[in-house]
Amino acid sequence: MMRLVLLFLLGVLLMGCSGKKVKPWEKENLAQDIMQYGGLHPEVKKFEAHVYFSKEASRGGSGVGGGGCGCN
Repeated sequence: MMRLVLLFLLGVLLMGCSGKKVKPWEKENLAQDIMQYGGLHPEVKKFEAHVYFSKEASRGGSGVGGGGCGCN
């Protein structure tokens, strides 16, 4: 009886781990701002910008690629 319960629970866990492929036309919905971490909350955006600028030791130019190491 115990083996049957364990086998059932293992089957449920394995079914929950199956990955779903994202179709190309579904990627538009996943790329929206509301789907990102923090969504559209202005305080989260402000905090993320503060952390970014603190790590880069600079202000502005957030649209420019490259890291703080100078390796563009």
